[in-house]
Amino acid sequence: MEDEKIKIEDIKPDKTLRILTGDRPTGKLHIGHYFGSLKSRVSLQDKFETFIEVADVQALTDNFNNPDKVKQNVTQIVMDELAIGIDPNKSTIFLQSLIPEIAELTVFYSNLVTIARLERNPTVKTEIAQKRDLFGESVTYGFLGYPVSQAADITCFDASYVPVGEDQLPLIEQCREIVRKFNNIYGKTLREPVAVMSNSGRIKGLDGNVKMGKSLGNALYLADDLETIKEKVMGALTDPARIKKDDPGNPDICMVYYYHKLFTNSEECKNVCEECKKGQRGCVSCKKQLIENINNFLEPIRNKRKYYEENPNEVMDILMFGTENARKIAKQTMTKVKKQMKLDY
Repeated sequence: MEDEKIKIEDIKPDKTLRILTGDRPTGKLHIGHYFGSLKSRVSLQDKFETFIEVADVQALTDNFNNPDKVKQNVTQIVMDELAIGIDPNKSTIFLQSLIPEIAELTVFYSNLVTIARLERNPTVKTEIAQKRDLFGESVTYGFLGYPVSQAADITCFDASYVPVGEDQLPLIEQCREIVRKFNNIYGKTLREPVAVMSNSGRIKGLDGNVKMGKSLGNALYLADDLETIKEKVMGALTDPARIKKDDPGNPDICMVYYYHKLFTNSEECKNVCEECKKGQRGCVSCKKQLIENINNFLEPIRNKRKYYEENPNEVMDILMFGTENARKIAKQTMTKVKKQMKLDY
C-alpha cells in the first residue's frame, strides 16, 4: 500500500502526476488560507499538473439556504488565487458544478460507504457539532456525505497528491477506503491519493481563537486595505496582565507577537520579543509596526487583485477555460469507471 501521507518537502517533482486542491466559495480567502495552503500551491504548480477546484456544490451543503452567497464568492475565490501567484497556464482552475461527472461518481461511491462510517469520521463529527445552529439535531444527507463528494473530486482527476491540514486527514483516508473498495469489487481502476502535509499549522485568529474565520470576525483577508488592517490589528488580543507601557509582557500569549512571527523578519522579531519581556516596548507601537509589515506583505497581492477586479470577464474566461479542460479529464475517468461497472451501454 502507498504511504497515506507525506510531507510537502519530501515529494519529488513529477509533471506526469496530478495535485488536486481547492476552496469552498463562502467568502474571500484570508491569511490562514495563505499560510495553510495557498503558499504551497504556488510552488506545487511548478512541480506537478495542478488542479484547483472552486467547490460550489460542497459549499451548498451548509449554505443551501443562501445560494447567492456561494455564487457571488466564486469569482472572489478565483481572484484571490490569481492574486497570490496561481498561474492559469500552469494550474487548471475549475468550477465543481460544471463537472457533472463528479456528481455522477458521487452517486456510485455512495453505495460503497455506510452511514455509520460517515458518522464516525472525526472531521465530519467536529463540523456537525459546530453547525448545530444550522442543522439542529438532524444533519442533512448532503452534509453528512460530503466526504463522498470529495472522494469523487479527487479520483475524477486521478490525483496522486492532495494537500491538506492535519484536521483533514480523515477525509483523505475515507477517499482511500472508497478507492480500495471500488477496486476490490470492480477491478483495479482508481488511484489511492496521498495526503501532502503542509509545514504550517492552522493560523490563529486575531482574538486568539485557534480557528480563523469569517463567521468569527477574527480574520485578516488577502484583500484587506490598510485602514481595515489597522482597525483589526489595533483590536488584536495582547497580554491581559500588561497594564502599563513599561510592564514586562509575555509575548507567548500575545496575538500581536504571534503575527509578528508570520510577517516580521527574524532579527526584528527577536527584538520584539526581548523588548516586550523587558517592558521596553508599548503595545500600541508594537501594533503599528505589525500593521506596516502586514500591509507591505499584502500590498502587491492587493494590487494584482485590483487588476482582476477591474477585468471580471478575464476572471470568468480563466475559470471557464479551466473547467472545459478539467471536464475532458473527468469524462475519461468516467469512461473507465462505467466500463468496470458494466454501465458502458
